Amino acid sequence: MNIETNRLMLSPLQQQHWPLFLRLHTEQQIVALCFDVPPEDMIRQKFAARLKPWTPDSNNWLGLVVADKVTGAELGVTGFMLQDGVAEVGYLFLPEFYGKGYAAESLQGLINWATDTQQINRYQAVVTEGNAASEKVLTKCGFALKQIAANAHNIGGKYFADHIYQLQLQR
Repeated sequence: MNIETNRLMLSPLQQQHWPLFLRLHTEQQIVALCFDVPPEDMIRQKFAARLKPWTPDSNNWLGLVVADKVTGAELGVTGFMLQDGVAEVGYLFLPEFYGKGYAAESLQGLINWATDTQQINRYQAVVTEGNAASEKVLTKCGFALKQIAANAHNIGGKYFADHIYQLQLQR
């Protein structure tokens, strides 16, 4: 399975993507507004779970690597987990690729694929308060802020609200 957009190729996460996955989960600039850096064994468990084959009936994430179609450079990861007909989306990108529209392009490609091939029409994303760049990605893809959960997430000993975004597409 591969998903193509104008500039990007999204393909299933594989064992050789461990260095990318590790960097995305340990570099402070990436995780500062997402989560505290977990111990490496927890990151390995998360990675192993993302390697499992995804089907609409599975309880695991569809993990995809986002790469530049021309250069092959790995830019980040995206994907979703389907639960009760709602796909919770997520994405992490390397800092050197921030501000280039890759996150929005990859998310839109993922949504288009999921809607067209899997008949998924309800999407959700949770963003930590203060992560304006991620919120901009979501609104660019048609998501709307539906709920704010105060003091829902602790990062570095400080509590942050979770901003819950939703997207409902018509079939």
